[in-house]
This record gives sequence, C-alpha cells and structure tokens, in this order.
Amino acid sequence: MIHVIAIITARPGMRDEIIARVQENIPAVIAEEGCIEYRPVVDLSAEAATGFGSDTLVIIEKWRDETCLKDHAAAPHMKNYAEKVKNFIQERSIRILKDI
Repeated sequence: MIHVIAIITARPGMRDEIIARVQENIPAVIAEEGCIEYRPVVDLSAEAATGFGSDTLVIIEKWRDETCLKDHAAAPHMKNYAEKVKNFIQERSIRILKDI
C-alpha cells in the first residue's frame, strides 16, 4: 500500500477556497482505480502545540500501489483541480510512503 501526506499551505485567508475545490474533487478521486482513502484534514484546534496552522490543510491518501498513484497524478480531474487552486497555494509538500 502507498500512503501520501500532502501538506498544502494556502495564501493568507485562502484555505477555505482550497478546501472547497478539494471537496468538489473528492468524488472523482475516490472513484479512481486503487484509491483506498482520500481525506482532507485540518488541525483540531488553532492552539495545537504541533499544529500546521490556520492556513494549512493536509490530505491523507492511501493507494493500492504505485501505478494507481501515478494514474491519479495524471488524471484529467487532478489537472483541472491544480489549475483551479494554483493561485491560492503558498506552499505544498507531498510525502509518499510505503508499508514496511
């Protein structure tokens, strides 16, 4: 199984715009071959000692294998999503992990 942790930091005040675009895209993503989980999350509270901050959201993903993840990255709806959010994003970090 492949695990993805995508950390997206929005430009100040733009996180809700990104969240809305992510939520629009979820049905297409979870319908993809090999998608096990695709879940956007945010800090439990703004005061969390180890939180990401109020402008950041994290997408937790699980994929059956690397091929499915590569197909996901190349999917037309992901290219469309990227175009919609590009002006709202300040920074993005993607970590791809595998089971041991």
